[in-house]
Amino acid sequence: MKKLMGIAAVFFLGSYCTFGMQQHPAQHAPARPVHAPAKATPVGNGHIPAHGPAPVTRAPSPPKGNARPTYSDQPGHPQAPHVHANTDTWVGHNTGPNDPHYHLDHPWEHGHFPGEIGRSHIYRIVGGSRDRFQIGTFFFSVAPYDYDDCADWVWNSDDIVIYADPDHVGWYLAYNVRLGTYVHVMYLGPA
Repeated sequence: MKKLMGIAAVFFLGSYCTFGMQQHPAQHAPARPVHAPAKATPVGNGHIPAHGPAPVTRAPSPPKGNARPTYSDQPGHPQAPHVHANTDTWVGHNTGPNDPHYHLDHPWEHGHFPGEIGRSHIYRIVGGSRDRFQIGTFFFSVAPYDYDDCADWVWNSDDIVIYADPDHVGWYLAYNVRLGTYVHVMYLGPA
């Protein structure tokens, strides 16, 4: 009987530890299962890109003055940087590593994001604003240059996917699953 009780205790403890590790927000922010949309959509509406953008090999000439580019490349597409659902093309990620809007004097000053990156993990924004928002027990902030590009994000319920930024050191890309738009974000650390 003692042996049976010992086996049951080990099983229970193992199950509890495994469950606790899967649910512990300090290790990973809550992830949502990846579901492909039922029908291909031009931008957003649940589409999740298979990968982040490729590194820029040839950057365009910078805009003159303070003129902001427009990213609405087709009718019905947003003015913000976005991803085409049918080709996973990252519209607007073309300025290259020398873009002064994303220069940081101290890249990674808060460390690297320890959570999962890429389409396999969808994180829910649980609070905050563009200056400081939370997913699980981690905080991020949007690059000031991208503030207008996330004006329609919902800061307590939108789902996002974090991708590596191959061109701008110290930044990640937060892709909004609902809208299909993305912004540059900096990891601020754990809660």
